[in-house]
Amino acid sequence: MAINSDTDINLALLQLGKNANTYKLDQSCTPHKIIEWDSGNSDSQPTDDELNTAYTAWKTAEEYKINRANEYPSIPSQLDDIYHNGIDGWKATIKVTKDKYPKP
Repeated sequence: MAINSDTDINLALLQLGKNANTYKLDQSCTPHKIIEWDSGNSDSQPTDDELNTAYTAWKTAEEYKINRANEYPSIPSQLDDIYHNGIDGWKATIKVTKDKYPKP
């Protein structure tokens, strides 16, 4: 199998706990592939399947954070909400986004 076109190998290696190894990619942005895995690395080079699976796991775990951050009101708007509606009103506003994008 090959590396998926959206798999970020650096993030996949981080997810696998192998990011401290020395390696070279053919290019910095996706799609990319490992072209050199240092022989002095303590870990073996992960397979394409392992990298794809690890990236998918990372993306699933992080995606809700990105979605929430994009939908939360700005900090000044949140402070204004607290001022006018109190903490309970602010919590109700924030809860809409939290419910829309729950933690996995």
